Amino acid sequence: MKTPGASPATGVTTSAQLRLSIASVSAKALFKAHLKDVKRIKVEIAPGVEIEFVDRDRALAQIAEWAEKSTRWPVVIFGPEGCGKTAFLRQAASGLRELGYDVFYLHPLDKVFAAEVDDPDVKTLFVDLVRKTLEDERWGRMALAVFDLVREVLKKRRRKIAVVADDVFQAIGLDKAAAYVKGLLNMIEHPVYRYEKIVVLVATSEGVSRDELGRHRWSLAMPMWNMPQNGFRQLYEKIPGPKPPFEEVWRWTGGNPDMLSKLYTAKWDKNAVVTWLAKEKKLTPDFVARWRSWLEKIVEDPEALWSPDAPEELIKQLVERNLILYNIYEREQIFWVDEPPPERDPELGIGRDVAWQTPIHREAVRRALGAPS
Repeated sequence: MKTPGASPATGVTTSAQLRLSIASVSAKALFKAHLKDVKRIKVEIAPGVEIEFVDRDRALAQIAEWAEKSTRWPVVIFGPEGCGKTAFLRQAASGLRELGYDVFYLHPLDKVFAAEVDDPDVKTLFVDLVRKTLEDERWGRMALAVFDLVREVLKKRRRKIAVVADDVFQAIGLDKAAAYVKGLLNMIEHPVYRYEKIVVLVATSEGVSRDELGRHRWSLAMPMWNMPQNGFRQLYEKIPGPKPPFEEVWRWTGGNPDMLSKLYTAKWDKNAVVTWLAKEKKLTPDFVARWRSWLEKIVEDPEALWSPDAPEELIKQLVERNLILYNIYEREQIFWVDEPPPERDPELGIGRDVAWQTPIHREAVRRALGAPS
């Protein structure tokens, strides 16, 4: 874990100059030029409820910038569970295809694989690999096969190539995450066949994988936060049927689309969602008894974990269980894929350096402590 005062991106390519090369002011101009022409995908935000991808304008501007310049390193996108990384990556893959890229999209956990490429031989090879993978359920195969597939695509001529990989680390094993990212970097820096441009995006919600990758300078780590309030309102308004006032839903979810979906599925019973989350995160009596004094502090203010005497083991467990984000990046736009969170928001459980993933995550811990939520 990082300590108070540490650089928020220690161990990853960090200088503002390098980040500016990827997130420069020209992104806004590129965004305006391309966004109106890029088709918005359909996203299922709840069972039977499918809507058009909304908001994330700044994130789409990043895609326009990366498509124009290529990514110098694999871009590793991390953030709260359910904040919309998968929807964003699917939209990114679709947009990059429209911008003339051959695109490989991999999401092993959801068993979704796509090859939007112009070479029919590569497409056939890809389909065969997917069929074999679905048969034996060795999900890591597709994540590793992408290196050979990219070489096959580039054999015949130079092209624009994109690799968009969602939660591949769980498929290949977290212990292999750094080696996988190094392989992606080698694909960018030392290609067997030359490419015209290349974009490599990888997403993870694993706090531990962020720390593992941070030991090396093989990637550019960029966080994504829950949706900003105006964008989240657009999503909320698409939910059919009677629902609580927007202000209540915002206070419960903090803009997290997955929590919105869970609330809708639970017929807006917040207590049911809190109970479910407490069980999923294994907030057992033994865990609570051991860490009670600290848990009582951080449900009031997560920033308590930033103090020098905060127990490293507790921080590690909270990060591994995806309950908190620790050592949050500076709020300057260049560090973030989309809009950063506020500097502090006690109502949503956001501190300067530590934050609950959503207010409902905090309420699950409060419930485990025996306090009313």
